[in-house]
Formats: sequence, C-alpha cells, structure tokens
Amino acid sequence: MTRKRYTFFLIIISVFCSHTLLAAPGPDLGTLTGTVTDKADGKPIAGATISIPDLKIGTATDANGKFSITLATKASHLVLISYVGYATFDSTVNFATTSHLEVQLSLSTIEAGEVVVTGVSKATEIKRAPIPIVAVGKSFMDQHSASGNVIDAVANLPGISAVTTGPNISKPFIHGLGYNRVVTAVDGIRQEGQQWGDEHGIEVDQNTIDRVEIIKGPASLTYGSDAIGGVVNLLTPPPAPDGKILGYASGIYGTNNGLINGTLRLQGNHNGLLWGTQLSEKLAKDYQDQHDGRVYATNFNEKDARAMIGLNKSWGYTYLNASLFDDLQAIPDGSRDSLTRKFTYQVTDSDTYRPIVPESMLNAYNIPTLHQHVQLYRIYTVSSFALGTGSLLVNLGWQYSHRREFTHPQNADIPGLNLELHTYTYDIKYNFTIGHGYETTVGVNGMYQDNALGYSTDFPIPAYHQFDIGPFLVEKKSLGKLDVTGGIRIDTRTFDGKAAYIDTTVAYFPSLYTGANPLSAPGVTQQFSALSKSFSGFSGSLGATYNFSDRFLIKANIARGFRAPSIAELSANGPDPGSQIYHVGNSNFKPEFSVQEDIGAALTLPHVTASISLFDNNIQNYIFQEQILDANGNPQRVNPDGTPNPNGQYNLFTYVQSKARIDGGEFYLDIHPVSWLHFENSLSLTYGTNLINSGKAPDSLKYLPFMPPPHTHSELRGTYAKGFGRIKNGYVFIGFDHFNPQNRFFSAYGTETYTAGYNLLSAGLGLDIIDKTGKKVVQFFIEGTNLANVNYQSNMSRLKYFDNPVVPPGVQPGIFNMGRNISFKVVVPFDLSKKDRDASGS
Repeated sequence: MTRKRYTFFLIIISVFCSHTLLAAPGPDLGTLTGTVTDKADGKPIAGATISIPDLKIGTATDANGKFSITLATKASHLVLISYVGYATFDSTVNFATTSHLEVQLSLSTIEAGEVVVTGVSKATEIKRAPIPIVAVGKSFMDQHSASGNVIDAVANLPGISAVTTGPNISKPFIHGLGYNRVVTAVDGIRQEGQQWGDEHGIEVDQNTIDRVEIIKGPASLTYGSDAIGGVVNLLTPPPAPDGKILGYASGIYGTNNGLINGTLRLQGNHNGLLWGTQLSEKLAKDYQDQHDGRVYATNFNEKDARAMIGLNKSWGYTYLNASLFDDLQAIPDGSRDSLTRKFTYQVTDSDTYRPIVPESMLNAYNIPTLHQHVQLYRIYTVSSFALGTGSLLVNLGWQYSHRREFTHPQNADIPGLNLELHTYTYDIKYNFTIGHGYETTVGVNGMYQDNALGYSTDFPIPAYHQFDIGPFLVEKKSLGKLDVTGGIRIDTRTFDGKAAYIDTTVAYFPSLYTGANPLSAPGVTQQFSALSKSFSGFSGSLGATYNFSDRFLIKANIARGFRAPSIAELSANGPDPGSQIYHVGNSNFKPEFSVQEDIGAALTLPHVTASISLFDNNIQNYIFQEQILDANGNPQRVNPDGTPNPNGQYNLFTYVQSKARIDGGEFYLDIHPVSWLHFENSLSLTYGTNLINSGKAPDSLKYLPFMPPPHTHSELRGTYAKGFGRIKNGYVFIGFDHFNPQNRFFSAYGTETYTAGYNLLSAGLGLDIIDKTGKKVVQFFIEGTNLANVNYQSNMSRLKYFDNPVVPPGVQPGIFNMGRNISFKVVVPFDLSKKDRDASGS
C-alpha cells in the first residue's frame, strides 16, 4: 500500500470515529459530587485537586471544599484527590453505584500516591501493579533542568541509564537493554526514528514533557516487539481546567556550555473544547571538562513546536496533536593533534591533514560544516469513547523522520547519510469489565514503515518496508488485598528490503545506481541484496501484588518477551558517519525470546520508606555488536566502501547472536524523621553475562556490552511547602552519586575497555513567589551537577572511544564527560482566563 493510501486510511478512520460519536454523543450519565476536609480539624480544604485519569477530566474544590464532575460512564475508574502536604486519596469508584464522596485528607510526609497509565488497562496505583514501574512528574522534571534532554533527566533513576554521545544525544537503557529493545512513546504513541543508530537521541522536546512513566522489562503486552526491555512513556501536559486559559514562559541557562533553552506554552479549555500550543528553542556551545577543555563538535541548535486541539465531552475525549522536532547537531570524532592533544577538524574531502580547532570555533554557537540534521514530524490522535460499561480507545499516528549527516567539508550540501522513514501506527483497544469484576482489555496494534534512501554517499541500511501487527488480551482481577494481572500477545513482523547498487565512478561521492543492468554496468557494485523476512512470536505475562496493609506489600511477575531483529541487525552493510562505525548485519538471525522474573517488596512507615526489587532475565538469540580485529590484533579500520585501511575513517563492527542473562536489582531507603526532611538512598545493580551458545565463554567474551556499573545515589532534601510571606514551596537538596569501576566489560576484539569508578556531587534549590491572592508569579530553580569538577568517563558514553587510531603511551584515550555545570531556570506562569480579565476591568 502506498504512503498516500496509508495516510488517507488513517485520516478516514480518525474522522469516522470522531464523527460517529460526535453525531450521537448520548446523555450525561451522571455527576460525581463530594466534599474534601482536613481529617484533624474537619475544616474544608479549598483548592484540592480531583482527577479521573482514565477520562482526562478533573476539577478543584471551592472555598467550602466542595466539587462536582460530570461523568461520561457508569464504569469503575480510579479517582485521585490531592493537596500539598497531605496524603493523596486514591480509590477505584464504581460510578454506577456511587455519586457522592466525603473525603478526609491527613497530613503526611508522603504526599503522592503514584498512579500510572502506561502498560495497564486503566489508570492504576503503582503499589497495586505487579509489573515494575517508576514514574516522575513535572516537579521532578523542573528540578532537573540541568539535564541536556528528557532521557538524561530520568537516566539516574534506579534501573535506568542512557547511552550518550555528548549532552544532547541520549538513548534510554532499562536493566541493561536499549536501542530497539526499549520502546520510547509520546502519549502512548511509539516513537520511531532509526533507533538502531548511536549518534542521535530521542526526537522529543523535553519542554513539552510533564511526566515520565517507565516499565522495566517485557511485562507490557500493549507495546509488542521492541518492548522486550521495557517502555519509556513521555506524557505531555494534561488539559487545562474548564474555563481556563493558562500558560507560562520559561528560560534555562547552563554555565558549562552556555546552554540557552527557552519555551512558551499556552493552553485552554472552553466547555470541553481543548487546545494547546508550545514553542521551544535550545542551543549550546561545545561543552567542557578539565581534561579536554572544550570538546569540539558537541554543540547543537534545536527548534521545536507542538499544537493540540481536542474535545472532552460526555461521550469521551479525542485529541489531535502535531509536533515538529528540528535539531542541528555537530558530529564529534575525537581527532587530535599528536603533540598537543588539542582537537583537530577535517577541512578537505581527501582528509590528508587536519588543523587544530581555534578557540573562536570552540566558543561559538555556530554549527560546524560537518553536522547532522535530524527532523521528526508527528501527527497523532488519542481518543477514548464511552461504549457500554467500557471504553474504546483509538490511537493513530503518522511520523516522518528525516536524518541527514553532512560529512563532506568541501561539499557541504552533499549529505553522507540521508534516511527518510515514514511510520504509521495504530492502536485500538476496548476496556471493559466482565463477570465478577474482571477488568478486561482486548486490542490490536502495530505499525507500517517505509524507509527510503535519499541522495547521499553512505548507505548503512537499505530501503525497506515493514509491517507489524499484534493482537493482545489483558485481564486484571482484584481480590481484596490481592491484585492479579495476566495477559497474552502474538506479534508478527514482516520485512521487505530492497536491493541497492552503488555507482563508485566518482572518487569521493558514490551514489545509488538507478540505471539498467546494474550487474554489468562498469563501476557499479551491489550494496544490498533483496531481503524478505517474517517473524512471529508469543508474549505473555502473569503477576500479582499483595497489599498486607497500606504500609507493606509484596509483588511478583513473570513475563515472556519477543523481539524481531531490526533492519540494521539483518541487513546493515555500510558506514554510519556520525557513529564512526561500519556496520555489518546478518540476514540469518533468529528473533529474540526472553523470560524475566521480577519480585519486590515495599514498606511505608510514618518516618521510613523502603523497597527492594530483584529481576532475572534470560534471553535466547541475544543480538549485539562486536568489533572486528585485523591480522595484527588491532581494531579493523575501513574506508567508506568497506575496504581495509589502517587509517580508515571507520571501525568495523558486526552483529552476532548468543544466549544471555541479565540480572540485578534496585534498593531504596528514604528516612524522613520530620515532614520537611528526607534522606533518600538507592542502589542499582545490573549484571550482563554472555552465556555463549556452546559452552562456557572465555573471559574476554564473558560479559555483555553496555552494562551500567553498580550505582548508588544519596540525597538529603529539605522542603518547606508553606513557606513564609510571598515565598512558597521552597526546597534545597544535596546529592552524591557513586559509580563503581566497570570491570565486567566485553573486552573481546577491543569492543569495550575498562572504566574507572568516580563520584559526582550535585545540589539544587528552588522556590515559588506568589501574589496576594496566592497565585504563582514566578518560579526559580537552580541545579548544579558535577560540582567537584571531576574528570571522569562513563562506560555508557560513546565518546569514551572517540580518539585517534593511535594514542601516545600513558595517555588516557577518548573524550571525558561534562565538567561542572550550574543550571538556572525561571518559569513565569500566567492566567488569561476570561473571568480574570473581567475582574481587572479590561
């Protein structure tokens, strides 16, 4: 089916669903009313937030603590009622039998009852979900503004890490699995943009993300193949309350690389007609550390835009979203002058000599001639329609990822890499309750992809078509204190890779051959053979949580995961300029299958919160890359056409397949002797073992690549929500991170090297300033990272391996991570609601 037909098909489905339900909206099914009071003195609580996440509706209590919400269903849904400094009320309410709530909130050092929507049939409390999930909200994102991107902001959470290529390029890893094993989604719509590649990050504006929910492991059956490692769901802002027009302007400045990050958000709601928009720009110079000085070609310039329009009515809701991500990113290669070790840069296509980078270039915001241009256009709809006692969810999406790498200094307009990926996603599911309270979800989702090769000179992967489909069934049953969840899924993926021939008659600029008789044409070689593959696999999950009381629970889950090989793993045969790697795939690969067991326990006491979570993951047919050595035992270097050359531009890597085991766990302890003071501590362990298909592995092959070392995080945090005078919600923290040496690394063929341990110190503070009516006027956030200015290399940083082919003896090769950085963030919220304008007399 052609692209135009697929686009037309998605538009017709979206319009049909919306038109059908809009034309027959049906009557309101009822109203939920209630009163919220303080349990200690019985006084009403004004401004408490009431929300029903499944319906995307909410309100706030009035001066008398009362609220009212119009309902679109008689089904059961989770209701949340929260207020700063109080324990959150969270309860599943059957709207067929309950229309009024009397809620008493108690003061508590633990304010939030975390609720997630990712990978579950309905909004669910984390403490009742058997699968391992972690979630952070907008306050966490604001307080970690020093992070270069949205993935870095969550990369220090227990069990989470990231492979990085500088401050603006990060790919999420969960329990040692990343790339095509982790699905990154935006509002539940999977993100697609050449995940197999190293040198570009997740194409999402961090300013538009208010919440992140992460599933650790293959237990999410609603995302299918590529979620064998887990899911990172990036959630955009909830809709504005009815009758409100709200927004804010914010700015961030980072001292290390001169980061400037500005954004403007505006959103409104008029009788259920919702809209929103956001514009952002982020730019930075080359970052610096004490060891390297400024690291050439790590600067960037990113522009983003997002718009949303939707309806939230008695029949449900539907939102139409559109966004643009446009990033100009320099491409570092680590080349240095052999005497001074200062960075050099390429000035000719023949690359026979390289001058030292002048200070003026290192301190400039200008993007160098050699850079990548990554664009992602996205349009998607997220809809939920009340249907009987359940809800029908229809999520449809289109994405266009255009990735170009400009690698010819004397011919700046000719891209070395030019990939154009169109992705059409569909996700249709029905949530309903059957029998004696069995919450059921049945659905089907998948995607169609078309990858094209634009005019360029390097061709790491072929043009191809891909189609995924996966029906699934999930059941949940609550038996008092016991919650049981299980489900099954069957995935099918088909590939059709196109043959490609390269015309090599031009010295530096080979191009795709489009003429007749390629096999006999002079100077024409075959880059890719035609490929047709189909993979199918079964996934399943079964788990339970037992809440002995509100203070103690245990949970366990076992899941079988499935992942089809990616196009790069099957067909790669070419250089990827930004990664400095010549990739070689294997069309004979089998799909990966995993079995993961998770077990955990959590304790919540008035002054102590603690949890432990352990996992064990056994993977059949695990695919990973290893470097190829030359006859002298050195890393094989090749030219862009793959011919061996000791001084070639690329290291030669091939994909291999083996049995693997990844196990470990997370431990958490929070001591809060008083309501305003917390001492948080966590420990993350991840061990990856290469089991080899035939017997015990030699030491050099014993471990898997890109496994994070043991990591501890300690943080002392003080908060003062009530504040004094016009200052509210103040906080201050100091943090300490310890990373063990990574001596369990894949050393075979020089693929990885030992990484020394290191310690990092961080700190931050923030506060709100309010006006006389209690509204926020401005918010301030300050965060400092690597305050001791430690010289360190993370084993998860690809820049650790960027250097000259030959490094002088006694010199630590590679590029070091960012040095000291202090980030300043200012947020100015505003309210343009009509009643506020009328009150002012305008």
